[in-house]
Amino acid sequence: MRAVVQRVSQAAVRVDGAVTGEIGAGLLVLLGIAPTDGADEVAWLARKLVGLRIFERDGRLDADVTEVGGSILCVSQFTLYGDCRKGRRPSFVGAARPEHAKPLYDAFCDAVTALDVPVARGVFGAHMDVSLVNDGPVTLVIDTP
Repeated sequence: MRAVVQRVSQAAVRVDGAVTGEIGAGLLVLLGIAPTDGADEVAWLARKLVGLRIFERDGRLDADVTEVGGSILCVSQFTLYGDCRKGRRPSFVGAARPEHAKPLYDAFCDAVTALDVPVARGVFGAHMDVSLVNDGPVTLVIDTP
């Protein structure tokens, strides 16, 4: 799994003009899933994400999303596994097929929720408009082991 994580003061996702997920302060997570990903990667990434100390406390990045009362907006994004090394058109063979990826996307959102963090979601497979106000900016890329 690969996640691009952005600390935000607000974020929203819209499909066909309708808001499908929205948060105030917290994390926007763009989530890519590989064909080899499974339950172990879901659990590892959920724990890693919730425990990341990337919110300010006493002038340092020392608080996690639960400690600041934040939420997470999770948006599926297969393009995180796009390979642009050859030619001009990215190859997406490194991304999981939808029938494998959607259950893992749902499992990841459920795993984060189980860690007591409110989760808003995009719509898997839809064309989404994502808006955010990046706080910091703080942006990280996390790959599972």
